[in-house]
Amino acid sequence: MKILFLDQSGKPGGAELCLIDIAKPYQDTCLVGLFADGSFRRLLEENHIPVQVLTTQVIQVRKESSLITGLGSIGQLLPLIVKVTKIARKYDCIYANTQKALVVGTVASFFSRRPLVYHLHDILSSEHFSQTNRRIAVTAANRFASLVIANSQASKIAFLEAGGRADITEIVYNGFNPKNYQTDKFAVNQIRAKLELNGKFVVGHFSRLAPWKGQHILLEALAQCPEQVTAILVGDALFGEQDYVQQLRQLVATLKLENRVKFLGFRSDIPQLMTACDLVAHTSIAPEPFGRVIVEAMLCGKPVVAAASGGAMELIEHGINGFLAAPGKPQELAQVITACLNNSHETAAIANRGQTVASQRFDVDKINKQIAQLLSRLGTKA
Repeated sequence: MKILFLDQSGKPGGAELCLIDIAKPYQDTCLVGLFADGSFRRLLEENHIPVQVLTTQVIQVRKESSLITGLGSIGQLLPLIVKVTKIARKYDCIYANTQKALVVGTVASFFSRRPLVYHLHDILSSEHFSQTNRRIAVTAANRFASLVIANSQASKIAFLEAGGRADITEIVYNGFNPKNYQTDKFAVNQIRAKLELNGKFVVGHFSRLAPWKGQHILLEALAQCPEQVTAILVGDALFGEQDYVQQLRQLVATLKLENRVKFLGFRSDIPQLMTACDLVAHTSIAPEPFGRVIVEAMLCGKPVVAAASGGAMELIEHGINGFLAAPGKPQELAQVITACLNNSHETAAIANRGQTVASQRFDVDKINKQIAQLLSRLGTKA
C-alpha cells in the first residue's frame, strides 16, 4: 500500500517516534509530509523513510486556540491543502498523525478521493484541548475518516465521550523494538560515573519540561525522601514553556536540592540513561494518552512508578509489573520511591516482570501487523 503520512511537527515527540515505526515497513512506497522542518525530518532520513517538508510557514493554531484563531489560519492552510491534495492522488490513502494533519488531510481526502486514516495520540479533553479544537477533530474524523486508530483505551474513551464514532475506532498501542533498549554495561557505568551518581539511588524523569508533565511533583517528593535519593531530569522546554523551567530551578533552590537534582536537557542516549537509573518516574498531573516513557523504562529493565490516570493505567499493574501513585500527590510518590529504595530484591523482580510483559505486549512487529490488517480492510472498503 502506498501511504501519504502527514505530521505537523518538526520536532520528534511521542507521536512522531511512533510514526517512524509505523512508516518503516512502507519506506519503499510511502512519503511523510511535514508541516515544519526540524530534527524530526533528519530522524526520518536516518531511518531511510522518504520525507518532504510541505510548508515553512508556522501554523498559528494551538491546542487551546479559539474559533476566531482557527478561522484566521484558513488563509495559511489553503496553499498547504492544495499541495497535499495534489500529492495525495499518487497514494492509496492519507494517514494523519496529528490534529493539524487531520484538518489538512480531511480536505485533501475529499478532493483527492483517497481514504483518510486518523491516528489519535491525544486525549481529547478540556485539560488538553479547547472546545473548538475538540469539536473540529471529532467532526472531521466522524465525517471524513474511514478509520481512527486510538493509541489507548483512554484515548478512545475520550474520543467517544467527545462525540466520536465507535464504529470507525480501533485501539492499537504504540510499538517498540526491544533490541533498541539493550545497553552496554560499560557505557552505563560511564554515565553514572560522569554524572557522579555512584552510591546514589537515582530516580529518572524523561519528558519535555512542562507543567502538566509534573516535574515539580517529583521535586517535592524528592524533598521527602532519604538523602541518598537523587533525580535526573532529561528533557527541556518546548512550545514556550521556559517560565516553567525557571520555576523548577527555583523550587530546587527553595527545597535545598541543588546537590540532588541534575537538569540534563535533551539527550539522544535515552536507553543508556534509563538503564543508569534505579527507578523511572512518570508524574503527569493530567491523564496521559499512552505513556511512551513508561514502556521504554520497562524495556530497559527498570522499575517504573507512574501517575495513576489515563493510558498509564493500561500499562501498569501496581505491585506486579510496576507501581502507581495518585497524580499530583508528592507524599504518595515519595512513599513509593522510599519503598523501592528499601526493598531492592522485590523491586528488581517487579522490574523483570515489567520487561517481559513490555517485550511481548508492545513488540513493534506485532503492532505493525495490527495496523497492516486495519489498513487492508480500508483498501477493501475503498
